[in-house]
Amino acid sequence: MSVHLAGGGWSDDLFREFLGECAARAAGAGRVVPRVAVLLVAENAPDGADAAAKYRAMLGSIAVCEPVVTVILEGNTASSAVLNDIDGLLIGGGLTPAYVVAVRGLFDEIRLLVHDGLPYLGFSAGAAIAADVALIGGWLIGDVPVCHENTSEDLDEVTVAQGIGLVDMAIDVHAAQWGTVGRLIAATEAELVEGGVAIDENTVLIVKDDGVHVEGVGSVWRVTPGEDGVVVSIVGAEAA
Repeated sequence: MSVHLAGGGWSDDLFREFLGECAARAAGAGRVVPRVAVLLVAENAPDGADAAAKYRAMLGSIAVCEPVVTVILEGNTASSAVLNDIDGLLIGGGLTPAYVVAVRGLFDEIRLLVHDGLPYLGFSAGAAIAADVALIGGWLIGDVPVCHENTSEDLDEVTVAQGIGLVDMAIDVHAAQWGTVGRLIAATEAELVEGGVAIDENTVLIVKDDGVHVEGVGSVWRVTPGEDGVVVSIVGAEAA
């Protein structure tokens, strides 16, 4: 199993190891050029086309690959056809609750494929929904603000939902840049989640069968419940 959880940003380093794994899987299947499924959720068709072009150009600039991009408009759901004959799966960024709606019907199939060795990269929203219990947005717990309203994902109350179940910890993203560490801390304190990690932009947490490591220029903020409250620690690439 190989799960890459990227906190946002737009750095080649977020994708390089993932694409290498896709190439190795393709070679095992007798393919020279890996087919990388890219699943995006967009508010409208023009935004979706722009995002698709950006991902294609970015992935192609890093490694030889065939990005197979599918854009789902918010409120719609993805077909299992997006998972056919691929060597890796990248789920992109956008409105996290909309990604849950779009991908929910594929959760079981994605989980089976990833546990069978399909490389997965979740970028921003795609990282958040990889959790078993996904922290999908909100900025209030009760009447108390726990992060800036601009990071709410169009939700008021901090909200959790069933995720894909690739990792057993909640994931928040854009941690230092958007100040979302506070949301994860508050959600853990309120027992909405049993701890988790908040990942900075230009940083990726890579979870494999043999361990976990961090790549990139930022930090991963690890939040765990403790006897006397929530405990926060920081892990960077050098310490991983």
